Formats: sequence, structure tokens, C-alpha cells
Amino acid sequence: MKNLRNISLLALMVFFTSCMTTIKFPTSDVTPAADISASKKSADKNGNYKISITAKNLASADRLDPSQSVYVAWIVTNTEGTKSIGRLTNKNAKTANLETLTPFAFNEIFITAEGLSDVSYPYGIEITRANFRK
Repeated sequence: MKNLRNISLLALMVFFTSCMTTIKFPTSDVTPAADISASKKSADKNGNYKISITAKNLASADRLDPSQSVYVAWIVTNTEGTKSIGRLTNKNAKTANLETLTPFAFNEIFITAEGLSDVSYPYGIEITRANFRK
């Protein structure tokens, strides 16, 4: 009975993670200590993709040169160009996160440090960029 339960749990874990792709961003020249990863979950029944970004050891944006206010995550969509998906928020001094949904299909994601949080186009310093294509 215990083996059946373990096999069932393993099958559920494989099922839920099979719909998700996770990437690790390359080391940034601007924030070299940062360890950043992102996951993209397949479109749900409404056509939305779930995106989760976790950044460990990411220096505060105001410590950059020149000083900035926030980190903003962006996607390069397949049909609509570059879109902001939100700000990374610090949970504590060591970790910044972003979880969001987007209706846009995309393969590329990047993070910038911006002077303002409500920018509609990436004007600030690009921190790192990664691609979900394999």
C-alpha cells in the first residue's frame, strides 16, 4: 500500500512539472552575485501563461551605478513586441520574486533596472536575458 501511494505521488509530481519549463539566467555583468531563474507554465484553459521569477542575492536597484528604483521583468512576445510583466519585489534582503500571468505567447524574458516603476518600454540597464527555446 505504501508503494502504491509513493508511485501515485511521483506520477502527480511528474504530471504537474511536465507542463512547466524552468530556465536559469546567465550571470549578469551588472549584478554578478545574482542567481536568477524563471519558470513558464503552459497556457491554461483561458490561454494565459504563468510566469514565476526568483532572484537570489540581487543587489538593491538603488545600489547600482547609476542608481535605479526598481527591477522590471519583460517578455518578448511572438506577435506583440516587448511587454512588461511586472516588478520584482523583495521578500527579504536575499530574495526578490515575481509571479504573474500573461496572455502573450513568448520565448524570451529579460530584466532591467529602471528609474520609474511604470515604464512602458525598457529604458534602463539590462541586467540579464534568457530564452525558453531549446
